[in-house]
Amino acid sequence: MRWSEQGPGQRRGYHHGNLREALIEAALDLIARKGPAGFTFAEAARWAGVSSAAPYRHFRDRDALIADVALRGFELFTARLEEAWNHGRPDAFRAFENVGHAYLGFARDEPAYYSAMFEAGVPLDGNPELREAGEAAFAVLRRAAETFCARLPAEKRPPALMMSLHIWALSHGIASLFARGDAGRRSLPMTPEELLEAGVLVYLRGLGIIEGETTG
Repeated sequence: MRWSEQGPGQRRGYHHGNLREALIEAALDLIARKGPAGFTFAEAARWAGVSSAAPYRHFRDRDALIADVALRGFELFTARLEEAWNHGRPDAFRAFENVGHAYLGFARDEPAYYSAMFEAGVPLDGNPELREAGEAAFAVLRRAAETFCARLPAEKRPPALMMSLHIWALSHGIASLFARGDAGRRSLPMTPEELLEAGVLVYLRGLGIIEGETTG
């Protein structure tokens, strides 16, 4: 596939190759500029440099295109989280922290994918592949919570599902507000990573999982 830039802010020109990939790239460009609800299916076709009928060879409609972008995003997201988790190395606490940093890093580095994944309102009912991709990403958080809590006596362990849901909500809130890589990012008198670390420490101490431990 070959692209040619027509100038700053201009659409890409599609010449040959994989039409599906061209449309996904066009959708990512448009999401970055206008948000996931800010463009039409026909506009995505024009941005890719193809006729308005061409996208129907691969996608039923605009929602199907966005769903494919979200699916790709979740696959990349899961890979990023898995790499950060690194089978719990060098230790469970540090690896747990690294997963949180990777969550924020993905929102900052891939705002268009992140927006398609979490802000486009793509229905999961009827799209089992997308649902499974999202669950695979969450599974990394749950596995990290289970491994981290395993160091506690069984009677003192919080439910891993509850803990992973809480950490997910905290990470997602910070990522969406303060770590995103687009104009929607709010200012913060600290780094998003520092905010997340502080929030997780307060949470873990509240559960009695750690007592006066630090990440240093």
